[in-house]
Amino acid sequence: MARKPKPPVERVGHDKYSINLDLEEVDLIHRLMGELRQLLNEPQDDDNRLRRLFPAAYHQPGDRELDEEYQRLMHEDLLESRLKGLDLVDEFMAGGLHHQRLTQAELLAFVQALNSVRLVLGTILDVSEDHDFGEVADDHPLVGEYQLYDFLSWVLDWSVRALQG
Repeated sequence: MARKPKPPVERVGHDKYSINLDLEEVDLIHRLMGELRQLLNEPQDDDNRLRRLFPAAYHQPGDRELDEEYQRLMHEDLLESRLKGLDLVDEFMAGGLHHQRLTQAELLAFVQALNSVRLVLGTILDVSEDHDFGEVADDHPLVGEYQLYDFLSWVLDWSVRALQG
């Protein structure tokens, strides 16, 4: 009898979750989250990679001043929230994820951090809702990045499914 593979993230009890990824996959995600932390802590003025993490609140051409005021008021709170989530993820990922059960708060922090990495990568790749990953040729110079984006999306999808029960 063949065993069904475990999903990458699953609910294993009331308020308990398990991440079932290979050690290399866990290390990759942890490294990417470290790179995200560095990017958040040391942003460059002309760096556009964070724009999806701190999106405009006002989109009309005449609302530029309103949006600048919103960014001035909210940017630090949003940044602090993202960094606190990364701190929580660092705590449980540093101990390794194998045979470890996460709480709902820990999985929510993981989802936020994972989605943030995915948003930055999506910005770099200029991914849109109608993007078809099947059309990315194997010899495309960014094929690895597209595959990484797809992998992160898969883990994120299963994480949300686990939270939904």
